[in-house]
Amino acid sequence: MTASGLHHPPTPSSEEEGEKVRGVIAPSSSEEGVGGGSATRKFLLTRAAKMRREPTEPERRVWNELRNSGFFGHKFRRQATIGNRIADFFCPGKGLIVEIDGDTHDRDADLKRDAMVECQTGFRTIRFTNREVMHNIDGVLSALKSALNEKPDRWGGGG
Repeated sequence: MTASGLHHPPTPSSEEEGEKVRGVIAPSSSEEGVGGGSATRKFLLTRAAKMRREPTEPERRVWNELRNSGFFGHKFRRQATIGNRIADFFCPGKGLIVEIDGDTHDRDADLKRDAMVECQTGFRTIRFTNREVMHNIDGVLSALKSALNEKPDRWGGGG
């Protein structure tokens, strides 16, 4: 609470402001491979909202399966800001991030970032390619269901 008695959101950390973390600038996942930059919390939230309004076709297809807690009762958020990145989908009840990757993604760099996020937050990331979503949505959903089943609930009451 401030001196005026009003509540304000917490000040973003250095990581959320896009400053260097362990020598690496960590941009939103949508900017990975574009050179990064100094992404503020406001920028990330604005970009996430735009990405929700303008999803790619593979993201739209996956969201149609996940929306309204329709995927085995698990709640998902789309284009969720987690620290200083934007995750395509996030299941808060399981701490599972789902990324749908286009052709421009650098798999090795993504896996390193995923390991860093898991170390910092405990959130596991599972990745699928646009091609997998477009040509084998049933396989994608099966792998996602298995990943959810492997993760314990983060709090009582299920997914």
